[in-house]
Amino acid sequence: MQLRTALAVILGCMLLVLSACGGANGNNAGKAAGGNSGGEQAEATAPNPASDEEQRNVKVVLDWSPNTNHTGLYVAKDQGYFAEEGLNVEILLPGSGGAEAMIASGEVPFGVSVQENVTQSRLQGVPLVSIAAIIQHNTSGFAAPVTKNIKSPKDFEGKAYGGWGSPVEEAIIKSIMDLQGADVGKVKFLNIGDADYFTAVKRDIDFAWIFYAWTGIEAELRGEPLDMLYVKDYSEQLDYYTPVLVTNEKTIMDDPELVKAFMRAVSKGYNYAMDHPDESAQILLKAVPDLDKDLVVASQTWLSPKYKDDAPRWGEQKREVWQNYSDWMHERGLLEKPLDVDAAFTNEFLPSE
Repeated sequence: MQLRTALAVILGCMLLVLSACGGANGNNAGKAAGGNSGGEQAEATAPNPASDEEQRNVKVVLDWSPNTNHTGLYVAKDQGYFAEEGLNVEILLPGSGGAEAMIASGEVPFGVSVQENVTQSRLQGVPLVSIAAIIQHNTSGFAAPVTKNIKSPKDFEGKAYGGWGSPVEEAIIKSIMDLQGADVGKVKFLNIGDADYFTAVKRDIDFAWIFYAWTGIEAELRGEPLDMLYVKDYSEQLDYYTPVLVTNEKTIMDDPELVKAFMRAVSKGYNYAMDHPDESAQILLKAVPDLDKDLVVASQTWLSPKYKDDAPRWGEQKREVWQNYSDWMHERGLLEKPLDVDAAFTNEFLPSE
């Protein structure tokens, strides 16, 4: 997937979100296959051991179109883990305002975002809280066809970068170029919006920011090898959580048992996806049959071990990861003030293993 974050959307819609939150008692590499939006359903069929009267209807919104970042949600639905918790979960695609706006306003209690969006949102007074890291380490980076001969950030000089116009993009590129004494002023920045990565690098640009688990794997399947520069390899501060599961402060305060039940089921879903990548890929394909089968299977194989990686359990978040990235953003003028890190995330609702 080309790395898509919802930063621009968040900043553009922040006043609307804050207004919605007040009226209710008050996502890169965001990030995925395709570009569907509009709050549509994107569901899997699941066993339902409880009657409709016993089940509680709950919605969760994705950050982008369904992909292997989301597999654990579809597994939890398909395998009946949500139903076991008394939940009838509806998986939605984001509306035009983005997933964060839907979650913060209380339109839906849960959703998928990324650490940079939660950080930006909280500094704008938007009450999002991260409740799990879907992937432990940042799998995004700058990718270029090997024919472009981009082997290090120094090689960005004289090249064209294609992105979506977020200040974070140039800040990260400058940060890793500075480490090599390179000049970011020699990079041509182009806003390519939703343009297909493979088309853009043949026509308009030399490199872009992607998630390897999707676009990188697709490049392998196409026989179009990439040079991949993972941002985490250049700075510990850039090894942030992307994506994350989020809720809002009101849901945590008013209905903590719902959050616990939801997270018990989701944790089972991602643990299943870690242990059974082939079966999990088929579950995702069953729920979203328009996805490319070969890409889903290969992506799931690559990504499944990375959900938990070196963490003691799936979903675990470290305070220093949140502190490091927010410090990096503040140092570069992307945040007006430091983040209250302890309010931005919690491990409280993760089941013990």
